[in-house]
Amino acid sequence: MTKIRLTVVAAGLTFAATAMAHAHATLEVDSTSNEKTFKAILQVPHGCDGKPTTEVQVKLPEGFVFAKPQPKPGWELEIIKGDYQKTYDNHGTKVSSGPVEIRWKGGSLPDEFYDTFVIRGKVSGFDNETVLAFPTTQLCGAEAKVVWDQVPADGEDAHALEHPAPTVTVTPASAEHAHGGHGGQQAASGPVEVGALEISDGAVKAMLPGAKVGGGGFVIKNTGSTDDRLIAVESPSAGRVELHEMAMENDVMKMRKIDGGIVIPAGKSVELKSGALHLMFMEVGKPFAEGDTVPVSLTFEKAGTINYGLPVGAAGGAAAGHKHK
Repeated sequence: MTKIRLTVVAAGLTFAATAMAHAHATLEVDSTSNEKTFKAILQVPHGCDGKPTTEVQVKLPEGFVFAKPQPKPGWELEIIKGDYQKTYDNHGTKVSSGPVEIRWKGGSLPDEFYDTFVIRGKVSGFDNETVLAFPTTQLCGAEAKVVWDQVPADGEDAHALEHPAPTVTVTPASAEHAHGGHGGQQAASGPVEVGALEISDGAVKAMLPGAKVGGGGFVIKNTGSTDDRLIAVESPSAGRVELHEMAMENDVMKMRKIDGGIVIPAGKSVELKSGALHLMFMEVGKPFAEGDTVPVSLTFEKAGTINYGLPVGAAGGAAAGHKHK
């Protein structure tokens, strides 16, 4: 598969002269598939050489369209609109312009604190695997600033760059396995690997008509020498995905949400399945039907993020339809 890089760098931007901390501004989820809604969650880990961040500017790459930023208390939102290089389909309407830059202004994020800035949009128009850059500028008052806009050339290590831009890798739709409206971001026909982890045996239970909650799981094998942790799961097929556990308490089987993620011990395997650790798909728009594939994005503390597809099997089982109060 051909892999191309799309670099968006604003003219006239300059780096701050002062030394910066090594932590970079990054996107929380760094991969998605073409023609999908994507939530760009920008992570801002520090200010400008000790000074608090008072403004965050994010330039949107071509192909990230119909963008809507998430407001933040105490910050003013500015949406800068412009023409797209191409025309995109928005539910049957041809659109050739829209937001091209988002700015959060007038706030104060102290250097010792961390925060996120969120933009929801659609990734569209890519036939090859493509790396999209979201050049980001942090302003710290009238004088200090830092700019994250460098993109590595093919074969260059992004960690070697002083000010790397936050990026997301887009997988073309032709690489997906779409079934019944739940397009798989990664086929679940065999194991997939990310870092030292191997994910396999994915499965989701079919849901009854009108149901809003579904369940499923997979097996994670850690072949490395250090522990890792599953910290987040997202899916375009659900409003949110939670990690849950079923356990006996005083001879009663109870379910609880797991906060803080699931540890994957070094050299061990962890299985998520009905009746034990499992995924809960909340606010499902279209109930999962047998034969579908439900795409998920799995984020690990050390290994990073990988897209995976969970095939939908027959209905039944605790994870498929238990109720939440």
